[in-house]
Amino acid sequence: MEGSDIGNKEATMGRHLARRLVEIGITDIFTVPGDFNLTLLDHLIAEPRLKNIGCCNELNAGYAADGYARTRGVAACVVTFTVGGLSVLNAIAGANSENLPVICIVGGPNSNDFGTNRILHHTIGIPDFSQELRCFQTVTCYQAVVNHLEDAHEEIDRAISTALKESKPVYISVSCNLPGIPHPTFSREPIPFSLIHRTSNPAGLEAAVEAAAAFLDKAVKPVLVGGPKLRVAKATEAFVEFADASGYALSVMPAGKGMVPETHEHFIGTYWGAVGTSFCSEIVESADAYLFAGPIFNDYSSVGYSLLLKKEKAIIVQPDRVVVANGPAFGCVLMKDFLEALAKVITKNTAAYENYHRIFVPDGQPNPPEPDEPLRVNILYQHIQKMLTPDTAVLAETGDSWFNCLKLKLPEGCGVCYTCRYEFQMQYGSIGWSVGALLGYAQSIPDKRVIACIGDGSFQVTAQDVTTMIRCEQNSVIFLINNGGYTIEVEIHDGPYNVIKNWNYTGVVEAFNNDDGKLWTAKVKCEEELIEAIATATGEKEDHLCFIEVFVHKDDTSKELLEWGSRVCSANSRPPNPQ
Repeated sequence: MEGSDIGNKEATMGRHLARRLVEIGITDIFTVPGDFNLTLLDHLIAEPRLKNIGCCNELNAGYAADGYARTRGVAACVVTFTVGGLSVLNAIAGANSENLPVICIVGGPNSNDFGTNRILHHTIGIPDFSQELRCFQTVTCYQAVVNHLEDAHEEIDRAISTALKESKPVYISVSCNLPGIPHPTFSREPIPFSLIHRTSNPAGLEAAVEAAAAFLDKAVKPVLVGGPKLRVAKATEAFVEFADASGYALSVMPAGKGMVPETHEHFIGTYWGAVGTSFCSEIVESADAYLFAGPIFNDYSSVGYSLLLKKEKAIIVQPDRVVVANGPAFGCVLMKDFLEALAKVITKNTAAYENYHRIFVPDGQPNPPEPDEPLRVNILYQHIQKMLTPDTAVLAETGDSWFNCLKLKLPEGCGVCYTCRYEFQMQYGSIGWSVGALLGYAQSIPDKRVIACIGDGSFQVTAQDVTTMIRCEQNSVIFLINNGGYTIEVEIHDGPYNVIKNWNYTGVVEAFNNDDGKLWTAKVKCEEELIEAIATATGEKEDHLCFIEVFVHKDDTSKELLEWGSRVCSANSRPPNPQ
C-alpha cells in the first residue's frame, strides 16, 4: 500500500530502489553481476515484481535497457564499478542521443574507502575513484554517488525523477556495503512521484501559433515532416491532428519512422534527400513552406549535408521551441501544445499532396528470380514485408538494413501506437546495438513479435546475448544477412579492414542454445528456401526464437546505400579550410 509502513528488515536502500523502479513502470532489470553489486542485486531480485535479466556483458545490458526504454518509457541496468561502468558507457551514450531515460546503477566501493589513500581493484591503480563518475558526467543528465545512508533516499529519488523529467539517462553509484542496512528514511513504501509537467508560456504559444499560421497560410504548397523528437515531445497524436487539419503532404525523417501512421491518406514516404522514398524529396524540397516537427539534421540524416532546404522556408518545431522562417523564435512553447493549437486555426491546403498524386509513379517490382537463383536482397525484403502485421515490430541494425527496412510499409497499428512499431539507432549509429536492443525491446512488448534485420559484421560485435533471448523464451525472428563484411563502411570507404572472418552463424547460436531452449535455425540461399523458412517461423515454430541466416552477394546492396555512402564519403573527406 502506498505510503504504508514496512518491516524494519525491509527498510533498506536496496529494497527502496527496487520498489521505486517498479513504481515507475519497470518490471525487468538488465544486469551483469560483479563483486561490488552483489548485495544490491540480492535486494533488487527480492522484489517479486522485478525480474532479473542477466546479460552476457555490460554493453549488451545497456543496449537492452535502450531497447526496453523505447516502449516502456524508462529502463534500468545494473553493473559493477568501473570495469562494468566503463563497459556500459557506450550504450548509455547512445541512449542519451535518443533521449531515452535509462537508469544506470553501479555497485560502487565500500563507503569507508572514499577519501582514504587506498587503492582498490577494478580501478586504474590510484586512490582517486572518480574516473567512472567523470566519464558518466558527459553522457547522463544527473549523477548520484550514494555513499551515506542519510541522504541516499533523496539522491536516489532525485536521480530517477530527473531521468523521467529530462528523458535522459542518469547514473547512480551505490556503495557495496549500504544496500542491506535498515534506515528510517526507507521505513515507508515510496510514494509515487508527482512530477510537475512542463507547460507552455501562454503568451509565447499564442504568438508562435499566430506567426506560424500567417507564414503557412501564405504558402502555395506547404508540406509537413515528422522527426525523431516527436517521441520525447510526446507529440505524435498532436502531429497527426495537425496533419488531418492542414491537409499537407505528410512525410517522416528516417529516424522518425514508426512514429506517424504510414496509412494516413496524405502520407508520401520517408524524407531523406536523395535516398528517401521516390518523389518524396522532390515534393518537400520544391515546397514554398515546410514544417519540421522534431527534426535532427546531422551528416547522416542530411545525406552528407546535401539536403536542398532553405531556412527562410522552414518552421522548425523542437520539443520546447519554435523558430519561424529563420526569424522569430519562441521559447517555452511545447511541441504538443503548439501543434494542437495550430491545428485549430490553420487553413487546409492539399496542393502539395495533389501535386505528389499527379507525379507519383509506383515503384517497380524486382525481377522474379530464376529457380534456385542465389537470393537477392530486394527479394528478401519483399517477403519480410508480407510478414508485417499490427502484432509485429521491426528493429533494424546500423548498415544496409537501415535503407532496406525504411522501404517497408508499416501496417496500421492499434491503441496509442499508430503503426507496427519500428526502431533503429540513427543518431549514434553504433554497430552491434541491435542484438542487445532486441533483447530489451522484445522483453518490453511480449504481445508483439519482433522481426530484426542484422548484418553479419554487427552481429559479431554483440552476438552473445542471443543466449539470453533463449533463456527469456522470446520468440523474435532474426534475419542474419551474411554478406561477408561491413557493407555500409565499404560504401563509405573500402579497405581490407571491412572484410570479416565468416562464421557458421546458425552453428554459433545453436551452440548458445545447447539443446536447452526453444530455438530454431535455418540457412537460406534462394527464394524457395526463404519461403519455406518464413512459413516454418510463422507457423510450426511460432513460439521459438527463430534465427534465419540469409546468404547474399557481398555487393548486393540497396541503391540508396550506394548513393548515401558516396555522399557521406564526400562529406568526411572535405579538405581543411584555408587558414
